[in-house]
Amino acid sequence: MVSMNKLTTERRIQVIGALVEGNSIRAASRMTGTSKNTVIKLLEDAGTACANYQDEVMRNLPCRRLECDEIWSFCYAKKKNVSPEHQGIFGYGDVWTWVAIDADTKLVPCWHVGRRDANAAYEFINDLASRLAHRVMLTTDGLKAYVEAVESAFGADIDFAQLIKIYGKAQDEIRYSPAECIGCETKVITGDPFPPMISTSYIERQNLTMRMSMRRFTRLTNGFSKKIENHMHAIALHYMHYNFVRIHKSLRCTPAMEAGITKKLWSIADIVALIDNPKYASVQQ
Repeated sequence: MVSMNKLTTERRIQVIGALVEGNSIRAASRMTGTSKNTVIKLLEDAGTACANYQDEVMRNLPCRRLECDEIWSFCYAKKKNVSPEHQGIFGYGDVWTWVAIDADTKLVPCWHVGRRDANAAYEFINDLASRLAHRVMLTTDGLKAYVEAVESAFGADIDFAQLIKIYGKAQDEIRYSPAECIGCETKVITGDPFPPMISTSYIERQNLTMRMSMRRFTRLTNGFSKKIENHMHAIALHYMHYNFVRIHKSLRCTPAMEAGITKKLWSIADIVALIDNPKYASVQQ
């Protein structure tokens, strides 16, 4: 095994490469011959640097057509199994990740980890609004918390619609499958959204990308996050890789290149360089 203070750049590239391809901490440890604690420490450092860098560069974005959704996961234990002394404490039980995606460039400009409530919606949408250069069209699901959050962040300067899916009766024998979607209803909230573009298809596909690329989001495994801090680090690393390193098949470049944020195709070595950059290495207040 290799200790953290002797970890070479090549080994760090291997570990991060294993993590962003959907492997668990223990799997990355086995694959690279690196101790579990070293992998966790590298994840913490990478997550901090990636979060700080993206917070800095994801500004004045040219996005025009956005979709938002929230994806469920859990930390420590499922809500029903959380011990009494941890009941109601964030980071124990249900955790929701709010995500926005630009339907044109496939860029994920921001995300927010929190509860599924009005406060989280407010923080998420206000953060999104602060990063945009133009008036946008926005589509979300039918969650009521979005309505007040969007009004607070954008006022009337947005074309906002909700896509509400109508489900049939759930089939009890298919325990982990959702009920059949039997139709969709669109609801214009603000402005004049273009009806054919009222959709949440791209953000729902992004949910699948998250579950495939982060072991802690995979259902029915024991790879779930044990600590909320590491959960957030993993998400930051995932979106750094998604936005800057991974070539999107339909774009033939990365979302960050398509959005004009960078002109070069990043590599995992560039992410490692961020970790060594003191500007991004510490937690920002």
